[in-house]
Amino acid sequence: MIATGLLIGALLGAVMQRGRFCVTGMLRDIFLQRSWRTFVALLIVIAVHAVGIAALTSAGVIAPEYPTFAPVAVVLGGLMFGVGIILAGGCASGTWYRSAEGLVGSWIALIMYALSAAAMKTGPLTGFAAWMKGWDTGLTTLPEVLGVSPWLFVVVLAAITVFLARHFLRKEARIPKPAALDGRPAWKRPLHFYTAGALIGVLGVIAWPLSAASGRNDGLGITTPSSNFANFVVNGSGESIDWGVMLVLGLFAGAFIAAKATGEFRVRVPDAKAATRSVGGGVLMGVGAALAGGCTVGNGMVQTSLFSFQGWIALASIAAGVGLAAKIWLKPSKAEAARTAGDPETYSTDETVDDTVDAVDGERSRPEGAGVFGGFAAAPASVALKSREEAPSGKLRDLGDGYYALDSLGAVCPFPLIEAKDVMKTLSPGEHLVIDFDCTQATEAIPHWAAEDGHEVTDFREKGEASWQITLRKG
Repeated sequence: MIATGLLIGALLGAVMQRGRFCVTGMLRDIFLQRSWRTFVALLIVIAVHAVGIAALTSAGVIAPEYPTFAPVAVVLGGLMFGVGIILAGGCASGTWYRSAEGLVGSWIALIMYALSAAAMKTGPLTGFAAWMKGWDTGLTTLPEVLGVSPWLFVVVLAAITVFLARHFLRKEARIPKPAALDGRPAWKRPLHFYTAGALIGVLGVIAWPLSAASGRNDGLGITTPSSNFANFVVNGSGESIDWGVMLVLGLFAGAFIAAKATGEFRVRVPDAKAATRSVGGGVLMGVGAALAGGCTVGNGMVQTSLFSFQGWIALASIAAGVGLAAKIWLKPSKAEAARTAGDPETYSTDETVDDTVDAVDGERSRPEGAGVFGGFAAAPASVALKSREEAPSGKLRDLGDGYYALDSLGAVCPFPLIEAKDVMKTLSPGEHLVIDFDCTQATEAIPHWAAEDGHEVTDFREKGEASWQITLRKG
């Protein structure tokens, strides 16, 4: 019966990968973009979950167990997890599916996340975890405390979600349609955030009775399954393999298949700075999720749909951690000093940009394999380039004829967008910005920003496996 976990996980991984679905980005957009558009996708997951779980519970198909609220552990754990997912570059489920896209930084974060969660749940840190959870209020869900039917909360949440989704879809319809990759068939195009959210919600509802039938009375979850998988790898105990472990393994497999089939898989190696952040982020994720009783899936999607105190307060605490970490770490890089007249115009491998610009007289292109090592992309510590004096920003390379290149290859999201916004401010209307990047999420984020800010996409193409180039004309 636990094999159904593999199937649900594979479908979940494929949907998340094709929908670029990561709660980190949704919460991050609230602080960086001042936009709630992507967060509504999470509300759709919660609302669909809430309707389905309430229906299954009312019909007696499942009998959820509600965790009691330990405020210190939940709030502190949520804050730690929020900071961790910014450092790691993705939430728990996002780290699993980005690992399947070939991001070695995500592999590092995932290993540290699983090991630290295992240490908190079954290892040397169990005493610390129990001590932190010592103050337990005994509160479970809002409907129980207020003495009302859960359906009241379900209906209100569903109504709010429909209103917000309709609002943002209408707003989306009023701006120019974001550019899509040239020549890419429809089946390779990403899912809309809201479509992905609805599908994830449905999979979550289906998951619960299948999981319960295997003896695991729970729905979707990432932290405990990741911890159990780490225990299996370390101890070799088959008892650790349950429906949840099959779920996360299926998630990885489904995301890998989806990424490979659509040309979005390539092994990408982080630099020392990014790798260090991945280590720290993974540890904070594991410790934080174990304290809070779940991650952005267990708390942010499942417990919120049960209207538990733990779920909603953990989600708010995670958001606060994301906001704090985003303010500290998610900033544009600083440009290096401009060249002097006598400096040779040479660039290191990390600083090389792809000069292919068909609109400029004479096609410019870099040699085959430049910027990569035998299919392994190296992430620069900063996307800042050594500038030429005539470039508006020190981070740009002047291609001539009003074209400027920004190399974001190796930079994890949201840095390609952060850097693009920063350097675009230094260009004059009508000038072009050519961006090379290999962050999958940026294939949606950059075109959408361009459409909202009135910049024209004059070219958008795949340059190879998990490598893209977009040209924007400043509006």
